[in-house]
Order: sequence, then C-alpha cells, then structure tokens
Amino acid sequence: MLKVRVIPTLLWKDFGLVKGVGFDSWRRVGTILPAIKVYNTRDVDELILVEITATSEEREPDYESVADLSAECFVPLTIGGGIRTVEHITRLLHAGADKVSINTAAYEKPSLVTEAANRFGAQCIVASIDVRRSPDGRYECYGRSGTTATGREPTEWARELEDRGAGEILLTSVDRDGTMSGYDLDLIKRVSESVRMPVIASGGAGEYQHMLSAVAHGGASAVAAASIFHFTPKTPLEAKRFLAKNGVAVRTEKNTNRSVITES
Repeated sequence: MLKVRVIPTLLWKDFGLVKGVGFDSWRRVGTILPAIKVYNTRDVDELILVEITATSEEREPDYESVADLSAECFVPLTIGGGIRTVEHITRLLHAGADKVSINTAAYEKPSLVTEAANRFGAQCIVASIDVRRSPDGRYECYGRSGTTATGREPTEWARELEDRGAGEILLTSVDRDGTMSGYDLDLIKRVSESVRMPVIASGGAGEYQHMLSAVAHGGASAVAAASIFHFTPKTPLEAKRFLAKNGVAVRTEKNTNRSVITES
C-alpha cells in the first residue's frame, strides 16, 4: 500500500511566493528559496512549485530559476506553469525537476500527456485538475489558473488522463482554495474512485483533521496544502504525526534521495 504523502504547495509569481483565495486576490507571503530551505528541514515528502503567471503571459517556464531552486531542494520537486510542449518538459527535467504538473496544455493538446508519459515515464507526469462547482452541484474543470471553463467533467477527464499515461492527479477545488475550510470530500471521492492512479487532494486544508478526512473519506493518496503552512503554526511533520496517530500509513523518515529522470 502506498504511504500517504504531505506536500506543501508553493505558488510563485515574480520571484516571490503568493497565496490567494479561490485563485484570486494574490497576497505575497515570502520568497521562494528560504521557503524551500525551511521545508528541507521539516520532513516534507515532496514540494510542488507552480509559476502561476507563466501560462497567462504565454511564457515558457523559467528554467534558470528552476535550476537554481532545485539545487537547494533535497526532496522530490514538482514544477508547474507554462508547460506546453515535450521540449519544455525536457528542459525542466534537465534543470532538476523530478516531476512536472500539466494543466492548461492538457486540455488544449491532450496528446501532450501521452507523448510525455511515453518519453519520460508516467511517474513524472502529474495531471493537474482545477475544479469549480456550480450552484446546481455540477463540477467542471477549469484551465488557465481557474479562469477558463473547459466543459470537462472531472471524473471523465481524470479517466482520460489516466488512459493517456499520467502517473497521478493533483486535484484542486478552486472554490475551497485558500479558505482553510476543508477539502471538497465529495469531489475527491468521486475522482479517487474513478481512477487507479494516486490522487493528491488540494484546496481547503486548515486543520490536520481535514487532511485525515481527505484520505479516510475521500480516498486521497496524498494531501497538498499551502495556507495552513503559510498562515498558521501547523507543520508538515505534525500533520504526518496526526495522520499516523489516526491509523494512516505515512512516510516517517525524511527523504533526501532525489530521483533522476531520463528519457526512455
């Protein structure tokens, strides 16, 4: 059985860290490199770093900055933002990323997921799904940082991404993002039950109990969070201790071995 991971999410804009609510009202909360150095010492399982303006500004990922940051990161690092081609992924992996997170480009060119998985392996392709819930209860996937409706239903899209070779899903409730009111358990459960690959729950964590619920009731294989670690004294290590105390198998030893991704 896979051990549950606790994964801080770092949102990157203009060399600073930001955090908003519902993918809006971005507030500066620090700088990237010091945060990575802190997390190196806090028993995190992985880090997710997303450059939130790269796609909207039609820019490629900032490979130079990724290389500098990855050199100081001693846990597996997922990079997202601005990825549109296999060449972009190649350059990010060469810059030190362990995985890449693909969102908007997957809707615009689904074959990118297939091409990337075939070339690099499913283990380094994270399919990011950002979801909003309408007043009538329907869920819909959104691209471009939660601003563009795609017409895709999350469970169907998740199954397609799995069929195309993605290794795991980063599932974010845009409505819950930054609220610290708890994950959308119904959404997590629906998607987790529809695929065999791991699902990372994201959007809404404010208490350790929220993380436990995402795993125990939603079926998530990992929990990602930002605000809880930026704005409260809570830590990833204490989150893992809480999960373990409540019967969840977690990684207990600090992982300092970075994987090496090569083209296949």
